Amino acid sequence: MTISNILAEKGREVVTASADTTLQEAAQLMMRYRIGALVILDDSGRLAGLIAERDIVSAVALDGPEALTQRISAYMQPSPQPAREDDAVENTMRVMTIERRRHIPVIRETRLVGLVSIGDVVKYRIRVIEEEHRSMREYIAQA
Repeated sequence: MTISNILAEKGREVVTASADTTLQEAAQLMMRYRIGALVILDDSGRLAGLIAERDIVSAVALDGPEALTQRISAYMQPSPQPAREDDAVENTMRVMTIERRRHIPVIRETRLVGLVSIGDVVKYRIRVIEEEHRSMREYIAQA
């Protein structure tokens, strides 16, 4: 199973922003779309960074409410390591767990083609396990 299987189920739409977007605007986008992270693209449309809810909370904790008027570029995770569509789901889960990452952008060559969250990966993995369980029960019942 690969990341492309997850994207086929959930869709490839990604909410993006530029590095000049303020933290307040980023928080408003996340709230409007009910998402936990924004992918930051540079002027040529390439992956430049990622800003997550946790980053906004940390910024406000460190710099107070004034942080909300600052640009995303001051607080984003620069150049996050992306996943590729043909990456195995298990490997992506491992990376997310070890590196404590909740969101991973997905690229094809140098272009953004999706975003995978830990929730997406867990949901997909649970479905696969349930299918395996059902198949095993059917096999045993037929034996």
